Amino acid sequence: MQRDLLAALNGERAARRAAIVVTDLDSGDQRLVRETEFAADPLAGLLEERIRLGKSGPAEVAGRPLFLLVQVPRRHLIVLGAVHISQALAPMAKLADLDMRVIDPRSAFATPERFPGVEVIAEWPQEVLPRIGLDRFTALAVLTHDPRIDDPALAAALAAGCFYIGALGSQKTHAKRLERLRAAGFADSELQNIHAPIGLDIGAVSPAEIAVAILGEIIAALRRKPLRAQAAA
Repeated sequence: MQRDLLAALNGERAARRAAIVVTDLDSGDQRLVRETEFAADPLAGLLEERIRLGKSGPAEVAGRPLFLLVQVPRRHLIVLGAVHISQALAPMAKLADLDMRVIDPRSAFATPERFPGVEVIAEWPQEVLPRIGLDRFTALAVLTHDPRIDDPALAAALAAGCFYIGALGSQKTHAKRLERLRAAGFADSELQNIHAPIGLDIGAVSPAEIAVAILGEIIAALRRKPLRAQAAA
């Protein structure tokens, strides 16, 4: 790879932005396509598909063999609430290659002993989230039932365009939550991005089952693949 191309690709990686290097295998020509350029690129559909899958590989377009080197930032999972569901979710998220952090200002719950191998931050979300940063490669789940903790985190996730935003609670609880977020200035079109009640509807009851439902919903959002029932409708 040309040195200037490699430097540009490294710059995109450092900024947590997706990018693809397209190589024409016949001519050897290479070009870098940044995520902000995908929509206008002649290969837009192919590029978006490869970003969704997060996989490099060969392709053939109009009879020309290409190789697409895909660079996607690591996905982060931010969980608000050091609760039993979070404890069950942590090892599953690791298996799914998600970097998980747990945030909870209640220091009695947010302890490293309860979450081995996971970064635990005993601070309020409005203090810590601006510091660690959210982006469209981040999933955020709020699990505390406490609006003082959940609402600021949801507002930050909506503003950042996180690829998944989920909130624990009944439909009645969520209706009240939406009222508060509307009062804070969010439009209904933005609030539709919140998955609530959180998790796939698999009849989950125990903390571990709810964690499975949440992780399944996150993966579905990540891969942007409609559920079978939705696809068939």
